[in-house]
Amino acid sequence: MTKIALRSLRKEYNGQVAIEDLSLEIEDGEFFTLLGPSGCGKTTLLRMIAGFNSIESGTIAFDGVPVNDQPPADRNIGMVFQNYALFPHMTAAKNVVFGLETRSVGRPESERRVQEALASVHMDHLRDRLPGQMSGGQQQRVALARALVIQPAVLLMDEPLSNLDAKLRVEMRDTIKDAQRKAGITTVYVTHDQEEAMAVSDRIAIMNLGVVQQVGPPSEIYRNPANRFVAEFIGKTNLLQRVLTLKDGASLVDMGDGAVIDVSSVIDPTFSGPVIVSIRPEAVAAAADGLKAEIVDETFLGSHSQVRAQLDNGELVEFLEFSHRASLWRKGEKVSLTFNSEMLTFFDASTGHSIMTGGRT
Repeated sequence: MTKIALRSLRKEYNGQVAIEDLSLEIEDGEFFTLLGPSGCGKTTLLRMIAGFNSIESGTIAFDGVPVNDQPPADRNIGMVFQNYALFPHMTAAKNVVFGLETRSVGRPESERRVQEALASVHMDHLRDRLPGQMSGGQQQRVALARALVIQPAVLLMDEPLSNLDAKLRVEMRDTIKDAQRKAGITTVYVTHDQEEAMAVSDRIAIMNLGVVQQVGPPSEIYRNPANRFVAEFIGKTNLLQRVLTLKDGASLVDMGDGAVIDVSSVIDPTFSGPVIVSIRPEAVAAAADGLKAEIVDETFLGSHSQVRAQLDNGELVEFLEFSHRASLWRKGEKVSLTFNSEMLTFFDASTGHSIMTGGRT
């Protein structure tokens, strides 16, 4: 297993900064995901770790040893790409063994490792198939086996599931996570899919415009986003503009229709003024009494529906309705909404940064 340390990395393209003073530590055997929108720098950073991209300044170290000047072939990395990159004229087994042959691994050892690698991704029964005879998911499994068989110090994966359909993506992310856990290989994974990142990762780094916005386990990032960008990017949320006031030592937010929330236990006690309230859809419920709203639409998704309602002040709020309800909401139907105050996050309206101080897990 290998620990990766990134220190003060900077990358430019034609004078444009792509990565700015970036520092991260990725632990031994960790499944670490770089998550962000297109153009945020996540693939650039992955390619810097691999040695495919040069760096203007900073240090990349594996187990304390700088690798800045090492070519990719000397870094002992395995790569899984978006486009599979299999040899079309070679069977699954021959594609997997290729990396071992270039390393002069003996035939008995190669055969054992190829069998184990294919079995780890549930492809041992198709070892004699050509890529053209496989589905996209099967080809990606072979590509993963090929990366694992060389027993790399670090496994790098760049949007490996983006070419697969929704059902296959779910199957493959489970396969990838299981194989990574069994191998114990330090893994850096790039994706723009929030659900995918939360499903496979030990920790996630949210990136935007070449800057890391927050690093942490999926549950921490989802429940306690560091800023407005993270709250909007990781999962769905409702953002409402309100004002926080200090009264008799208490921090109070008037949500409307007489609903005042005391947030003293979780908010910076010195803050007052305009705030953005982040409310996840699961923190909203229809009730007998609450903020007055009118149903805009409902999207039925089987186990639950996504419902949008408009508050009297014009703000839209999305909430979840589970399928045990007898009938769907009708457009224009009146409803009262309540919010679970323990699930709300507050941001400074001017900076977008969280003003939460703790008191919630």
